[in-house]
Amino acid sequence: MQCSADPFVHKFLAEERIRNMNDNCTAPCQNRQVYAAEDHPMTVYIWDMDETLILLKSLLDGTYAGVFHGLKDFKTGLEIGKRWENLILQVCDDHFFYEEGLHNILDEKMIKIWDDLYNLTDSYTDRWLSSGHALLEKALGRNMVSNPDVVSSELAPVSIKTERQSINVLVTSGSLIPSLVKCLLYRLDDVISHDNVYSSWEVGKLQCFNWIKKRFTGPNVQFCVIGDGLEECAAAEAMRWPFVKIDMRPNGPHRFPGLTLGTIQSYIDVIYGPPDADAKSSCGVN
Repeated sequence: MQCSADPFVHKFLAEERIRNMNDNCTAPCQNRQVYAAEDHPMTVYIWDMDETLILLKSLLDGTYAGVFHGLKDFKTGLEIGKRWENLILQVCDDHFFYEEGLHNILDEKMIKIWDDLYNLTDSYTDRWLSSGHALLEKALGRNMVSNPDVVSSELAPVSIKTERQSINVLVTSGSLIPSLVKCLLYRLDDVISHDNVYSSWEVGKLQCFNWIKKRFTGPNVQFCVIGDGLEECAAAEAMRWPFVKIDMRPNGPHRFPGLTLGTIQSYIDVIYGPPDADAKSSCGVN
């Protein structure tokens, strides 16, 4: 839907819509509690956004190209980063209706620009974006279930046999509106629903983690944090949750492509103990 021409009006309308929808991501967290029954274990994957699921700042400041020691062209990365920055600002100003999806609000020319930029970025970063998206899909069990009707982007079983539920939650240090726009532009909206996006801009990640723990409750819930920053690492430690640190270096142990659910599960097992052999086998963890 096209908003009015005044950019200040655009921003005001977007902020009001998000405030009503999410109350800065605090209201859904408190009002929409999810209970995991003992015989239906749940895994909550808590993802950082920037320099974890997406790359932007490291393209703009040259950090990403720098870790490749001349194998990646710095200027190309900078140009890609600037194009993303401009597109994010444009969508923030001209449109912002998360539930509608970008294909409903962008014209054919803008969709092509967006698609081309996504593909260019994915190629330059050796499939970082698409590999991250694929892992989030696998976390929801989508590649293990043949019937799409039993899978939800918000809450899905990892396998039909065990009925283990899993959910992707995003906690970002960025402000809410640009972060939701990034979710759309980087094609994360089908693996992370809008009410599972938390902004720690004002409250910090530890507070967000506490909200998440209260929201997803039950005797058999496991949490795991995946990110690149010190803040989420410290917050995970305070919560006594496993933390998987993303490392963008070419030979980094946890990066995209490369990071698997099996690796993440090994961190979960250290904190919560390993699942029994039958459950692990039926979950298809590798």
